[in-house]
Amino acid sequence: MTDYRCYASLRLETDARPVVLTGPNGAGKTNILEALSFLVPGRGLRRARLGDVVRRTQAGPEAGWAVAAKLETPDGGLEVGTGISLDEATGAAGRRVVHLDGQPARNQAELASRVAVLWLTPDMQRLFSDGAGGRRRFLDRLVFALDGAHAGRLAAYERALRERARLLRYGSPGGGSPDSTWIATLEATMAERGITITAARMDLAARLNAAADPAAHPADDRFPTARLEVAGKVEDWLAQMSALAAEDRFREALARSRPVDGEAGGAALGPHRSDLLVTHQPRGLAAGDCSTGEQKALLVSIVLANGRLSALERDTVPILLLDEVAAHLDEVRRLALFEEICALGAQAWMSGTDAAAFEPLGERADYFRVEDARITHASHAP
Repeated sequence: MTDYRCYASLRLETDARPVVLTGPNGAGKTNILEALSFLVPGRGLRRARLGDVVRRTQAGPEAGWAVAAKLETPDGGLEVGTGISLDEATGAAGRRVVHLDGQPARNQAELASRVAVLWLTPDMQRLFSDGAGGRRRFLDRLVFALDGAHAGRLAAYERALRERARLLRYGSPGGGSPDSTWIATLEATMAERGITITAARMDLAARLNAAADPAAHPADDRFPTARLEVAGKVEDWLAQMSALAAEDRFREALARSRPVDGEAGGAALGPHRSDLLVTHQPRGLAAGDCSTGEQKALLVSIVLANGRLSALERDTVPILLLDEVAAHLDEVRRLALFEEICALGAQAWMSGTDAAAFEPLGERADYFRVEDARITHASHAP
């Protein structure tokens, strides 16, 4: 990392084992996990604006930030680099740049086809009580881990959505009525990509439900089985008709809703309006009605199910970023999590203030002490 948050520069070398970062609050542990979360498309585990992660000094922000990693994958070695520069005059963040094996990537979406990263953070305890946007992003990251092309489809859909909203609200560039032919083209793109996005989400939810079945995975019965459902109008169409018929229905609905969407500045329906519904299956209780501890256990259960599915289908497991996860699980579930991580062969980056919480990992993990943005490697368990 270079000029990232509290780090002027940092180089870490690890092996394939899980990585444990311990140290006091504010030491810089989560910053390391956040930097790793930029190895996939998006705004990272904190949803930060790109300019906000630049290291600040008394003289002001540095010129930009960069994160690079050398990865070992089933397809061989891979070098990934990403970062931004700041405009010297205005301090505004430039476009995010991505390099794969030293070559510029066309866009962030290419990362998803090469690298899979999932994360859980303390803030995600609000996932089941806040708006649907966070749940959609969580689901889409699960899809990324198994279908790298999903990121590109989402990006294309969101571009068409924004451009259609702009045309409906403000008209064509230079004034005048919106170009109806171009709007129809954008709606065709939204319908095609939107149905594919929705189908991928629904398919993954069904596969994760099967992968999370405790009867098939009795070692994981210390975590509650989570049942997932993707809900929305487009999902209803796909459940009732073929994908082609649903695509036609979506395109026709977009055309009819132009006046309303123009006033609202968006689109009233589509996969950007869908929601992820999660149920604590043993209790038959919606996740939002569960206790905070049960909600966290449900999230862990979903991530572990995704890891098992990835190992089965792709012979690889996503990098897992688990911020303060040990502190929010009881001892039985903490031990179960460690056992499952090691059984999967996952490189999980785990942070915490209490080094003793990670003692059960023993020599199965790689340990680092973080204090005031300084990293000390420990060759043994705490």
